[in-house]
Amino acid sequence: MSSTARADAAPNRRRVLHRGSAGMLVGGLIVVVGSLLPWVSTPFGSLYGTAGPGLWTLGAGFLAVAGALLPYRKLAIAHCLAPALAVLAIVVWQVARLGYLSAATDSWGQLLPGMGLVMAAGGGVVLLRAGFRLRSVT
Repeated sequence: MSSTARADAAPNRRRVLHRGSAGMLVGGLIVVVGSLLPWVSTPFGSLYGTAGPGLWTLGAGFLAVAGALLPYRKLAIAHCLAPALAVLAIVVWQVARLGYLSAATDSWGQLLPGMGLVMAAGGGVVLLRAGFRLRSVT
């Protein structure tokens, strides 16, 4: 019985991780952790991200982590750019809302962005960079 495959030939396997996997994992995990931390610091305490839009960014972070494990390039790009744009839009909205509330109540310096909001923004930027890096690879 003859076989067309050589005995020393390696089997043809698809790689699960791609060029943007590391950036997507790091960015997604930064967004997930930032979603759970305080988003607004006030003199009376902190407001956590899970009390509002941090739940949306939490879901987007997990979507980015899942996209890091997909072997299909175009689907991975979608799993990278969509959460990045959503997280950055939510962060910009929250910072604008903090500015509006500070101006409306004349309490400048009392409502400050918390560590979670800053981490979510940083994770969104990392995801955006990973998405554009995936797009530029042939």
